[in-house]
Amino acid sequence: MPIRITIRHFAVVREIIGRSEETRMLPDAATPGDVLVELAAEHPQLGKLGASAMVMVNHTYAKLDTPLHDGDELAFIPPVSGGSGVRHFSVTSDELDARATEAIVRHTSCGAVLTFIGEVRDFARGEQVSALDYEAYAAAAEHQMGIIADEIEQQTGVDRIAIVHRTGLLQPGDASVVISVASPHRSEAFDAARHAIERLKVLVPIWKKEHYVSGSSWIGSEADYQRDLGRK
Repeated sequence: MPIRITIRHFAVVREIIGRSEETRMLPDAATPGDVLVELAAEHPQLGKLGASAMVMVNHTYAKLDTPLHDGDELAFIPPVSGGSGVRHFSVTSDELDARATEAIVRHTSCGAVLTFIGEVRDFARGEQVSALDYEAYAAAAEHQMGIIADEIEQQTGVDRIAIVHRTGLLQPGDASVVISVASPHRSEAFDAARHAIERLKVLVPIWKKEHYVSGSSWIGSEADYQRDLGRK
């Protein structure tokens, strides 16, 4: 059965297409990638958008292969920072794709592209970890990621950064966070990535609960006292 979606256009995309909003009928199980192909066929100037497109479905960042549903609102987000910079911040329950995050920040002006992947360990605090459960105040978390990016640009000059954090129940070996930065030089890229992960743990409202065979515990400066909960 066909579905009807609303598409919002902003900045350079709006100027190319000539309108800020439209509705389209699509086949069931269509994706943002399918819509982008249609738009690029109608407006060839959008052909280069695919490599750097940030997709939002119902005001939440999504992937190009996310299934669309009747009544959804879709937007392709052009780079939002000034100059040649690009920023992307997302909290998602989807599996993380480090290569997709890298693609957001890559640019021919940058000789260094650095990606940090944080993965769930199977052993912590002297115990075997069976899973980690991440919870986030998503809107506030993404806002704080932007503040971290401001700090990085002020301190290192790096203005191409993407931070994606996963929520929900993760198993050992799963990626919980991906940070990608691109810079003309490697030294600034390393400094930027280190600053991002260190500040992420301080500023961004994301919490984790470690699960062990003997119980579970919320991890944090004020929460470790709960380590004995459930251990009877």
